Amino acid sequence: MPKSRSKRVRHQPPPKPKPKRSEPWVGVLFFTLLGAGVIIIVGNYVGLYGPTNNGNLWLGLGCVAVAFGLATQWR
Repeated sequence: MPKSRSKRVRHQPPPKPKPKRSEPWVGVLFFTLLGAGVIIIVGNYVGLYGPTNNGNLWLGLGCVAVAFGLATQWR
């Protein structure tokens, strides 16, 4: 005699694996680059490095950009 529909075993897909945790240095490097970038930019505007230099401004913006790029890899 065939089984009724209610007693059939349904196929369940395997559970999704949990995403891997990132290494501890990723978070440390993110905050270090972000902080260094902000300090360089603020120091540039305050005149901490002598006359206003666009190179320092680009260096600070580069540090912040790399930090945000690194943040996409942080889990």
